[in-house]
Order: sequence, then structure tokens, then C-alpha cells
Amino acid sequence: MNAVTKPAPRAASNITGAHLIAAALQRHGVREIFGQSIPSALFLAAPDYGIRQVGYRTENAGAAMADAYARISGKVAVVTAQNGPAATLLVPGLAEALKASIPVVAIVQDVSTKFTDKNAFQELDHFALFGGVAKWIRRVADPARLDDYVDMAFTAAASGRAGPAVLLVPLDVLDERPDFAPEAPQRASHLGTFPLDRTAADPARVAEAAKLIAAAKAPIVIAGGGVHASQASAELAALQALGIPVATTVMGKGAVDETDPLSVGVVGYFMAPRGRSSHLRDLVTGADVVLLVGNRTNQNGTDSWSLYPPQARYIHIDIDSNEIGRNYEALRLAGDAKLTLAALTAALEALKPGSFAARKAALTDKIAKGRAGHLADMKRLVDLDAVPVRPERLMADIDSVLTPESIVVADASYSSIWIANFLTARKAGQRFLTPRGLAGLGWGLPFALGAKAARPDAPVIALTGDGGFGHVWSELETARRMKLPVVLVVLNNQILGYQKHAELSLFGDFTDVVDFEAVDHAAIARACGCSGVRVENPADFLPALQEALARNDVTVIDVITDERAYPPITVFEGKDALHY
Repeated sequence: MNAVTKPAPRAASNITGAHLIAAALQRHGVREIFGQSIPSALFLAAPDYGIRQVGYRTENAGAAMADAYARISGKVAVVTAQNGPAATLLVPGLAEALKASIPVVAIVQDVSTKFTDKNAFQELDHFALFGGVAKWIRRVADPARLDDYVDMAFTAAASGRAGPAVLLVPLDVLDERPDFAPEAPQRASHLGTFPLDRTAADPARVAEAAKLIAAAKAPIVIAGGGVHASQASAELAALQALGIPVATTVMGKGAVDETDPLSVGVVGYFMAPRGRSSHLRDLVTGADVVLLVGNRTNQNGTDSWSLYPPQARYIHIDIDSNEIGRNYEALRLAGDAKLTLAALTAALEALKPGSFAARKAALTDKIAKGRAGHLADMKRLVDLDAVPVRPERLMADIDSVLTPESIVVADASYSSIWIANFLTARKAGQRFLTPRGLAGLGWGLPFALGAKAARPDAPVIALTGDGGFGHVWSELETARRMKLPVVLVVLNNQILGYQKHAELSLFGDFTDVVDFEAVDHAAIARACGCSGVRVENPADFLPALQEALARNDVTVIDVITDERAYPPITVFEGKDALHY
């Protein structure tokens, strides 16, 4: 859309600030806004511009929906809220988006300009509120400047290291009819996709990096979520095809096809026995050159900074210069991952390093043996027919029904680890969503709804624990009302699993509140008008999952799982207190 589109039913003289915002959003390709009733003026105008309102129940869930929508669609997402308490509930979702580098524009209705600093109803210092969770915050005072400010918000969200931008719009600015000078230019830019501007790293440093990799005896790539943000999976696959093994972080899962013979899988803090990459740890620890791509080198991804080899040389590609060398001194390749990987691959191909081809057979054999070792461990260590149900059994069944187009979403805590470790990315691309920016509970269901809104034709399966699901039960009604059919699998072990097991591991005891009373989550789903199925026998889960996917409605599968089951987290190994 190259110009502001005026709504047919209304006269030009009736165009308000709300219409200008809606027209600007339409110009940027926005087709959905996640919001409740307020700003009412905006939502009353939005249908005239082809924009659908996805009405969440709570603002914290709405922000998570917008985050997931951006990740899956590759478009800047928009979420709205009223000033005061509603705005405060956006903070957790925007914090996750900031840490995970996801572009979200939050439009917050503020008190009228004439009431500012008079203790108007629910007035709050929103600049202070959002200061720690947004890249950019502005308050527009003149409706004639709305186009300018919307464009600035989208530019801030989608450029450089992506993240949230907050636009505060006073109530009177939404309602006023702005006057435009006849000669005033009309904005026509389309700023709704990301990355907005691509920049490649310094060619001299790219050449230096290529020589370093070509001379390496045991190079490895560890790709993070920045590969997805840059949509650089094809370029990463081309680099991998030269003969370099590729591992990923949890957020980077799916950056490469995990069935490729040179795909190591997810590496980090869950490489203990039962971990898919547990037999391949030495590919990381024994590397002499490590190429980090869009990787924050955070605590979980590095197993508390114990996994990555101290003796290795590091090359770091990142759009954010501040992340390069933060924890591992590195050759700096500051730039967009897509362009920089393409340049690096071309430079390597020009060098024609014969060592890659010579080592490729041995590497693929090692990785194949590592995968076989994991399967043998699973047979030895886990009874997949056990009752209560083992989560590993559920993951095997989910993995069996996934197509290359399926989207799988996890809540934080154990759920993220189960899907990252036990499911298979059969095609490169962003189809595994985990809230790993801040890893707060309650993201599973709203992430699933945001993903479904972004890609309605894709099957969406979400995994959450009963603790995380307790945060967002109300959004089942949202899913039904907004016609967003997803399948939600609840691991119902009646505990806060990670918390209880961590306390036992550290202290040999646990606090009282980690244990819950029994809750029938399937009954909650049915009470919301959704399908609800309770599973207690492992053999009943796969048929229930297949039926739910075929029904194409909102379904909760409440599975009674073993509270003693925990993922292969390295720091839990050898802790006798966990065998209670």
C-alpha cells in the first residue's frame, strides 16, 4: 500500500487521529492487531482498513501473542493497551521481545494532553514503565504528526537489533480531526517487515574469518535465534554443505535441517544422558574455531559458560556489536547474518579448503554414531510405557506426527527443553517457538495463538506444564472466539517441576508451594467451549493427538505425567535427592 487509504463509508472531514494510525498500519502491511477494547477509536476505525482485531483477555498474553506472530510471519507485530494497569501488563511480553530481539510495536492510549500531570484516571509515567523493556518510546502530541511517529516506531522496532517500540497516543489525539497543509507530503514507505535494513560485515574481516576457518582442524558453527531473525537459514545451509558441522541454541533450533548428516542438534545445558547431543559434546569442547551466528552466548546456551572451549578461536556474526565478544573474545563480524554468511561462504569457496571434504565422512559418521548412542540411551534409561506417563513418550508421539510445516510452541521451563531436545526440525525455518529471552511462565498458549494467527494453515501444537498453563487459562476463550484452532498438551504433574527439582538438587529439600492440588485441565477446556481430553495411559496419547489435529478445533490434552521426570539437565546429574 503506497498511500494512506481513506475509508469509503466516511467523509474526509471526519478522519480522526485513529483513522490516520489505522491507515499508517495498513501501509506497513499490518492485518492483525492484538488488543482488547482500548484504544476504542482505533479498533472502530481498523476494519475500514482491512485490519482484524485479535482480542486477548489479558495484556500480558496479548504481548506474547504479538511476539510469536512476529517470529512466524516475519512482520512487525502490533499490540495495544490502555494507560495505567493495562499498560503495566505489557511489560513482561515486551521484556521477552527485547531480550529475544523481536520487533513489536505497542500502541498505548494515554490520558488526554490537557489532563497530563493532573492525576487523571490511571495516569502513570509510561516512559519510566517501559524504559527497561523497549528500544524506543515516544508520546505524540499532534495528530498531524501521527504518520511520522508510526513510521518512527516501525523503523525503531525493525532496524538494527530488532525489539519493541512503544508509541503513547493521548486520547484526544486519537479523537481529533487533524488539519493538513495542502503541500504536506504523504508518507508512502512500507516498514512492516524485518530486518528493515541489511548490512554486511567488513569484507576484510570476512576474508580473515574465511582463512581462519579454512585453516582449522575442527571448526564448528553454533547458531542462535539471530539466524531466524535474519531469515538466514538458506545461507547457513550453504555453509554447512561445505563440510562444517552446525549446532544450535534452543532459540536457534531449526536454523538448519536437523536430519542433515552434519547437524549436531541443540547444545547447551541439557547434554546429560538422554540428551540428543550428549554423545557429541566433544564436537563443541574439542573445536579449535567456533563460529557464533546470532548467538548471545548466554548462561543456558553455554551450560553456564562451561561448554564452549577456552582454547578455541572465535568468530562472531551479530547485528548487535555489543553482543560480539561479550563473553568470548572474537573476530568481529558485525552485520546481518544473511548477508554476512553469504559473503563468508563465498570467501571460503574461493579458498577451496580441501580439508573440509577430507573430514566430511568422518564427521558424518561421528554424528550418526552420536545419534545412535542417544537412541540406545533412551531404550536403556526410559520406560516409554510407564504410568504416570513419561514426557519422553509424549515427545516421541508428537515427533511422529510432525510435518515440515508443523509449528510447535513451548512454554518456558521444562517444556522448552522437552521440545528442543526431543523433537526434530525436518526443514530449516522458524517453526519451534520457545520464550528464551527471559523464559517466563505462561507464554505457551498465547505463543500458540500468535503463531496460528500468523500462519492459519499450519498445524500448531503447544506444550506447557500445569504451572505455566495456570497463568493463561482464560485465553482458551480467546482461541475459541477468534477461531484460532490449536492443540495444547498440558504436562500435568501437579508440581512446579523445574523449581522443585532445582531445590532438591541444591538443598535436598523443597518449598511447600511447588506442590499443587489436582486440577482437571480438560474440564476447564470443556467449560470454555473447547475440546478437552484427559490422558492417563501412554497408549492413549497418540490417538488423542491425531484426533485433535484432524478435528481442527481448540483442544486441550491434559496428560497425567510423572512428577519425577526431568529433562537431561547437566547440573542434575548425580543428585541423589532427585530420586525421591
